[in-house]
Amino acid sequence: MRPTIAIISLLLCLSSTVALAQTEQKGWVNRTLNRFFNDTTSASEKSFRVYPTLGYSPETGIEIGASGLWLFRAKGDSTNRLSEVQAFTFFTFKAQYGLWIDNAIYGDQDKWFFLGRTRIQRFPLLYYGIGPDTDGEHPAVVDANYILLRQRVLRKISRNLFLGPEIDYQYLYGTEFNQPEEGPKYTIPSGGNGTSNLGFGAALVYDDRHNVLNVRKGWFGELSYLGYHPSLTSDFKFGSINLDIRGFHPYKKNNVIAWQVLGNFLNGNVPFNQLALMGGDMMMRGYYQGRYRDKNMLAAQVEYRMLPFSFSKRWGATVFAGTAAVAPEVKAFQLDKTQFAGGAGVRYLLFPKKDIFLRLDVGMTREGPGFYFFTGEAF
Repeated sequence: MRPTIAIISLLLCLSSTVALAQTEQKGWVNRTLNRFFNDTTSASEKSFRVYPTLGYSPETGIEIGASGLWLFRAKGDSTNRLSEVQAFTFFTFKAQYGLWIDNAIYGDQDKWFFLGRTRIQRFPLLYYGIGPDTDGEHPAVVDANYILLRQRVLRKISRNLFLGPEIDYQYLYGTEFNQPEEGPKYTIPSGGNGTSNLGFGAALVYDDRHNVLNVRKGWFGELSYLGYHPSLTSDFKFGSINLDIRGFHPYKKNNVIAWQVLGNFLNGNVPFNQLALMGGDMMMRGYYQGRYRDKNMLAAQVEYRMLPFSFSKRWGATVFAGTAAVAPEVKAFQLDKTQFAGGAGVRYLLFPKKDIFLRLDVGMTREGPGFYFFTGEAF
């Protein structure tokens, strides 16, 4: 997701909402706000919330949108893991729009696990070039329609261990590659005029998390492979291996130390939009997603979470730091090309009985800050 430089209107309501909920006013607005910010559904009961968002970014201008969150447990059984489906839609006054959907759905007794994401959008992609030495001053702007459909259908093969097929479809079309007005011009990269690629593969996942949006204790590990080939209607022939390992360790009351190691390794003729991308709302917060891109990326982050503070029932905070590097080959990684990011965030306990927080993070890099507002933790 992009690092929107935003002031989210929802946060402006948080403090006043709590006060309003404690008054005896019974107006429709107060009842609606109270119902949203003071969720009383049980751990096993389904919950669905929709809320407005307002943002600003240099590439979009003013952005208006809405987010939705659906939480449930298979068969309404509180012993089953919490499944979540998040949706976000937006439009801008520059005729840009998008729909994002993320899902982590567990079946009864974890027999099945559906893990995926969907992106449908008309949105500018900033292109800084490929490799660890790109100039951050004058990016090209790639205006395009973009569709991404990625889904894993995993079957439990033993306790907390899942295996199954994975499919990935990415379509970039209606593309306009706009060179920067200043600075050197870019050579149009592979896929720069549009591309369609369909990949098939498999994923092996270990997951003993019980609440994907706020893990208090547990492990997550994924090893996956995807292959793209013209015989599968792809424009390019390439493959990717992805490694993702996460650990979550409770520390004192309500505090958690979380860490993640991520590796993306690609080979073949890879279109620019499917290279390993550094940045975004999950890893290396503060960098635009794609600020650095190449065939290989190694990244790691650690986060200290206070959820909530010891003196508050609803408010908490986090501090985090990350490091990452990209390279054309695995043997070409260089320590002096490593990038660093860090920051802090505030949290508001939105679903007390489901232990889910709203988060506002500020990520800092040597190139400036990035702001992120979402439901649930970054990883």
